[in-house]
Formats: sequence, C-alpha cells, structure tokens
Amino acid sequence: MGRAYEVRKAAIQKNGAVKAKLYSNFAKEIYLAAKNGGVDENSNANLKRLVEKAKKSQVPSDIIKRAIDKVNSGVDESYISCRYEGFGPGASTLIVDCLTDNVNRTVGFVRTAFTKCKGKLGVENSVSHSYENLSIVGFKDLSEEEALDAVMMYDIDIKDIEKDEDLTIIYGDAKDLHKIKEAIKSIKNDIEFEIDEISMIPIEKIKLEGEELELFEKLLTMLDDIEDVQNVYHNVEL
Repeated sequence: MGRAYEVRKAAIQKNGAVKAKLYSNFAKEIYLAAKNGGVDENSNANLKRLVEKAKKSQVPSDIIKRAIDKVNSGVDESYISCRYEGFGPGASTLIVDCLTDNVNRTVGFVRTAFTKCKGKLGVENSVSHSYENLSIVGFKDLSEEEALDAVMMYDIDIKDIEKDEDLTIIYGDAKDLHKIKEAIKSIKNDIEFEIDEISMIPIEKIKLEGEELELFEKLLTMLDDIEDVQNVYHNVEL
C-alpha cells in the first residue's frame, strides 16, 4: 500500500518554544489515564503507554509523577475530550483533538483559527470519514518478515507493514495497539518501540502551493498556540 509514515507531521509540531504546552498535554493525558484505569502501570496499559511516550519526549519525571499523584491524593479535575473537524485552505481537511475543562472556550478558539485562515469548521464525520483510525508501531532490529510472522501467530489482522529506513512499521486497527506490541515482544522481549501511536491517517493526501500553503501553515500555527489542542491531523503533504 506504500503508506508514508507522517504521524510526527500530522500531529502538532512541537519544539523547544512550546515545551510548557507539551508537558501540560502529557500531564492531562496521564492524569486522565490514571483516573480512569488506575495508577498501576502494570494493570493499566494506556497509562503505561503514555508514561513511556512522555519519557521519550523528555517530559521530566516529576511532572509525570505529579500527574499520577493527583489521583492518589483524590484531586478531581474534569477534562472533556472533544474533536473538531474542519476544512482549511484549498482542499485541505483537518481533525483537531482537544482536552479541555471549558468546551465553549475551546471551540471559540478553534473556530477563530479556521475563520482567520479562510477555513471553516464542519459537522461531526464531515472530515473523519476520509481518514483511518490506526495504531502505528515502529521498531528496529526485526525484519518485515519476522514482524509479520509474529502478528500472524497472534491472529492479528493488520492493515499494512512497511520499511522506513531502519524502522519496520506496522499499521493496524486502533483497538489492536496493545496486541501488536505484545506479538512483537513475544519474539524479542527487550525490543524498544520507536513509534507507539494511535493516529488519524488520511486516505489520500493533497499538495498546496502559494497563498493556500501559507494560510494552511498559519492555521497549524494558530491551532498549535491553543492550550487545549492535543493533536492535529491533516491531509496536506508538507
């Protein structure tokens, strides 16, 4: 199928200037995972995945610990997960995932970003039907053939497998993320997962040029500046 792995591009672009937001986003997600599934990483696969991901993103351990300790101490913070779908410049489409304690504030900020960049918000499923919700697992030191044998032994119906430089990458249903990782670990227990994501991948990508590209990049920047925005997925080749 020849998918090009672009989850890092599809998500909000994170750099040193936005470390505070990165830390805040992980703290919210880790808190919610611990609140909903328990604080024990051994019995809460989602919490374990987020903690590992945070560490790879160089989130300080004290921030991770404080997020989990909030649950232990009985702190009750209410966050709502919400998804906005919209149409940007040209034929671009975007999916914006947010985690917020004030939906009215968040949707106002998101709508303003789209409007200022000649885009508009759509209704539910107006964009997401053109994306696939996939788990993506990437690792080194195993060939495509070895990885395929592993998932077949676990009877996992994957969507695709490919080689990207030194990484072997498996795409599967979002619900199968943990199963895919367990299958790979069954043949190499000490393997390190370079990619461990659940993402929205566009079925088809487009290219933008000139003013449309400039407006699209401005839209990504404006969405990046919104504190409640966790991830942005889109169909534009950058």
